[in-house]
Amino acid sequence: MILAVLKEKTGENRVSLVPEVVKQLVQQQVEVWVEESAGMAAFYPDGLYREAGAALKSRGEILKGADALLSIRPPDAADYEQAAPGKIWAGVYQPLYNPGLMQQLAARQFTVFSLDSIPRTTRAQSMDVLSSQANIAGYKAVLLAAYTYGRYFPMFMTAAGSIPPAKVLILGAGVAGLQAIATARRLGAVVEVFDTRPAVKEEVMSLGAKFVEVEGAADASKAGGYAVEQSEEFKRKQEARIAESAAKADIVITTAQIPGKPAPILLSTAAVEAMRPGSVIIDLAAATGGNTALTKNGETILHQGVTIIGNSDLAGTAPADASKLYAKNMHNFLKLSIGKEGQWQPDYADDIVQGACIARDGQVTNERVKQLQPAAL
Repeated sequence: MILAVLKEKTGENRVSLVPEVVKQLVQQQVEVWVEESAGMAAFYPDGLYREAGAALKSRGEILKGADALLSIRPPDAADYEQAAPGKIWAGVYQPLYNPGLMQQLAARQFTVFSLDSIPRTTRAQSMDVLSSQANIAGYKAVLLAAYTYGRYFPMFMTAAGSIPPAKVLILGAGVAGLQAIATARRLGAVVEVFDTRPAVKEEVMSLGAKFVEVEGAADASKAGGYAVEQSEEFKRKQEARIAESAAKADIVITTAQIPGKPAPILLSTAAVEAMRPGSVIIDLAAATGGNTALTKNGETILHQGVTIIGNSDLAGTAPADASKLYAKNMHNFLKLSIGKEGQWQPDYADDIVQGACIARDGQVTNERVKQLQPAAL
């Protein structure tokens, strides 16, 4: 089979495969094509891909001649309309937020795999692109906050007087949140953490942070690390408790998302206005609406002295390492479907392959995506 890597569109610096992984695929007798300059923004020049055994091709050649097409972002009409029926697409396509696109790809007889739909089980950890990228996002969120914040993070004792440490509030103790805790603590901040899952309390405390508890949360143990819908009573308690902590915080980093739904609003306009001037909010859930009532995706706004940065793409600001981790996730997934002689032979009975498969044989196969557009699907 011919496996091809497309160059991402402007704004995405990562690349689906790095030369190290290309070399391993070539050793598996897979023919690999890479679009010219696909890895340049991630600091992987064309020469490295050529040395790894890949053939450099134009975008048009890849869309017409490759069997499987890898792109981190979902393909647009300009791409998929050039590709013949029967092609395989794989990436991070957010199918629960893009059900219409999934239907269009299915109608063109494409087989579509979205790695963000892989079940988050122990066996699938090595393929978990959400975790590998969230880890980087949590780290970069703290660095961005420290750069933006107009005061010190650690405590300083000088002859001119003492500077207290920054107070950081992290909303959500998933992968991104836990990395944010660790990074903020390394920079010397005092950290508080809110999460609806009591099970993460011990992990939060082991990193040196204080866990903020609100009683009455719905069970999120089977939500794969995501938030879940909560009762109205709990939401009122949650909002009051978070607002109280935010008013004392210098930095707030928010990470809470619910698959297929808008991100929960955790900080109201009033809560933001109660924060002291100079405070900074980094909203990692901006792409799905944001965790504050004022977040604007891809924008930095200043509201009554509080800086709110809506950025769900922080992993892309460390493109070399983000691409390396993503490529390893992708390779581990592809191993489930590539035979010893490089042929494509997926086992759709495998729970991981089945979970990642969104469309096949002209139909949307993912049940959750079907439910989003029952009339159309």
